[in-house]
Amino acid sequence: MNLDAKIPSGPIEKKWAKHKFDMKLVSPANKRKYTVAVVGTGLAGGAAAATLGELGYNVLSFCFQDSPRRAHSIAAQGGINAAKNYQGDGDSIYRLFYDTVKGGDFRAREANVYRLAEVSNNIIDQCVAQGVPFAREYGGYLDNRSFGGAQVSRTFYARGQTGQQLLLGAYSSLMRQVSAGTVKMFARTEMLDIVIVDGQARGVVVRDLVSGEVKSYAADAVVLATGGYGNVFYLSTNAKNCNVTAAYRAYKKGAGFANPCFTQIHPTCIPVSGDYQSKLTLMSESLRNDGRVWVPKQKGDKRKPGDINEEERDYYLERKYPSFGNLAPRDIASRAAKEACDDGKGVGESGLGVYLDFASSIKRLGEDAIRERYGNLFQMYEHITAENPYKQPMRIFPAVHYTMGGLWVDYNLQSTIPGLFVLGEANFSDHGANRLGASALMQGLADGYFIIPYTIGNYLAGVKPNTANKVESAEFKHSEEEVQQKIKKLLSINGSRSVDSFHRELGLIMWDHCGMARDEKGLKEALKKIPKLREEFWKDVRVLGDGEEFNQSLEKAGRVADFLEFAEVMCRDALEREESCGGHFRTEYQTEDGEAKRNDAEYCYASVWEHKGDGVPPVKHKEMLSFENVTLATRSYK
Repeated sequence: MNLDAKIPSGPIEKKWAKHKFDMKLVSPANKRKYTVAVVGTGLAGGAAAATLGELGYNVLSFCFQDSPRRAHSIAAQGGINAAKNYQGDGDSIYRLFYDTVKGGDFRAREANVYRLAEVSNNIIDQCVAQGVPFAREYGGYLDNRSFGGAQVSRTFYARGQTGQQLLLGAYSSLMRQVSAGTVKMFARTEMLDIVIVDGQARGVVVRDLVSGEVKSYAADAVVLATGGYGNVFYLSTNAKNCNVTAAYRAYKKGAGFANPCFTQIHPTCIPVSGDYQSKLTLMSESLRNDGRVWVPKQKGDKRKPGDINEEERDYYLERKYPSFGNLAPRDIASRAAKEACDDGKGVGESGLGVYLDFASSIKRLGEDAIRERYGNLFQMYEHITAENPYKQPMRIFPAVHYTMGGLWVDYNLQSTIPGLFVLGEANFSDHGANRLGASALMQGLADGYFIIPYTIGNYLAGVKPNTANKVESAEFKHSEEEVQQKIKKLLSINGSRSVDSFHRELGLIMWDHCGMARDEKGLKEALKKIPKLREEFWKDVRVLGDGEEFNQSLEKAGRVADFLEFAEVMCRDALEREESCGGHFRTEYQTEDGEAKRNDAEYCYASVWEHKGDGVPPVKHKEMLSFENVTLATRSYK
């Protein structure tokens, strides 16, 4: 496996400009000869399909929802980062770059992160031009607020629904190209395989989720923008349909999978309320701008929060991290909450919760100001919990949220399979071992609007357009047959257990042994349990209906089957990374005060896993990371 990152030469602030000039171009007349398949219609995929269509390429856009408007990007709440420095508080492209590298615990590739910071300002201009209703100050200027891991206000927002508004902007651009005929939209369609012809990605095999028809589509290049794999834990803040299938099927066809153990736990989620809950609800990190996090100082104190005096409260983030306080990064804030609950100070019936209290801000600013900033989030919380957060503190607890791991890509966002490009959360490139809040939307739109249009052109300029009759080739027929065989196998088992029961059991294994904290013993235990559970799945799962109809039981079964394989790769990666960094916290590797302890001498690399066949252990490769523009240092927010 060749891990050439193709990082341009020269000073970091000039790499992207130099690279854009050095790359090959496709002339406007030739662009319409090429076909690009874009899988996924969230911010990254929608932006990419819209931009490539506007450039003149023929784009096939695949969406497994009924509309791109339902992509999970809609769930992002708090905002999007950019280095505009509108607040005049010392922000800059370099500071955004540095905060992102540091926030990722120095496990991201410098060149990619700097480019992300560099193009961030273009994103805001693009979205304003699309009519995205960002919050504005009294004078009409765009407003900013703070997010974790930064001491400047660089986050642009639209109340608590920033993702929805940005997605509507990308969607409007996408549908304009659908109307113009440059983009063909395939809704309710799930990608089930990548087709490789002569070593290059040349198309996809999909299933129509309404009719059940399995069909192939040829393309000169394929773009995957299918999100993350947080639902391997069953309970997460992700939409229930979010899955690893597209990325994992690409991995099985030869795409390297990088850093799968790097998953993010978000500190501000509504706590679990029952054994049969199907997902968790996120409360935006933006709430930590005005909410103060605390627990009672006394263990087992079950009094109502209003009955606990100020001197009896432990504002532990403000105490432990005075420079950043309640806006400490997500991984650190999550572990601190777990530590408080493990110490017997947790709140709520389960004891698995901490308070997020707005009383001080309401007293200082007034309820109307808080309602203006966070009104829809407060409504959502009250609707779910039947508690009024204007009158009493919210209860929050950490939960699985985002995945930093993903398919390995080079500087051009191309995977180890030529012609297969990977965008947004589906790739590994920008966030290292921990993502700072408000950076997911930034990466998705940077990849889709401002990076892939250049880099895919560089690839296509060296490829002759050749999609005619390709779907009749042996490679496409073979992939279709493999997909059909797996569907038939799932339907033929007719066992006694539901798909969800297997998924829930896998999620418990992963949370207990590869969740917020991991250790060697637990990971080895998981690596014993997962193969046994997978074997039982293929013997005793019950999938209702048949394959030639709308069948959500079959959809789930295919996705859970992939999770049952992928979970093993995750645990293997976590076991072999004998250090703590960001969201990967090995309890054996921590400082005296409980902070993550990196091992730069041995683990300053991205681990990239290569599939070697079913039942055969994958092989790990390393992309060594070098830091020429920031100094490797102990990550401190004190």
